[in-house]
Amino acid sequence: MTVRHLPLLLALAFLPMSSCQDTPGVIPYVDVQVDLNLSLPAYNVLNFPGNWLYISGGSRGLSVYRYTLDEFVILDRHATYDVDAGCQCTVSQDGYTIEDPCSTSQWYIFDGSIIQGPTTAPLERYTTTWIPPVLSIRNRN
Repeated sequence: MTVRHLPLLLALAFLPMSSCQDTPGVIPYVDVQVDLNLSLPAYNVLNFPGNWLYISGGSRGLSVYRYTLDEFVILDRHATYDVDAGCQCTVSQDGYTIEDPCSTSQWYIFDGSIIQGPTTAPLERYTTTWIPPVLSIRNRN
């Protein structure tokens, strides 16, 4: 090895470090351990399938959607298109889609999957345990 190859070798050595950025679409991790007692008036709307409610928690708040009598879908409101911008998604007027006001990306409220971009990542979804009347919400493992 000659001295003239040293700059090239150093550049190649540091190349992997320059790509250690956050994965696009991955929101910051926030521990979520929420229990909702649906017998309380504040959560009454969630006693009926097809209804949704915003609650605090997660990275930018959570959307809680009652899919069926026994199934809930919990999505983080942090938009996945430009994570660093920290845009907070909202449920659209139709009640079936979630929209990013910054990029116009859209997701289904049923599962957080993409309807339209520019995003390439679904919304962050949390796990639930339903032991009536308490809905427990936790991070996925």
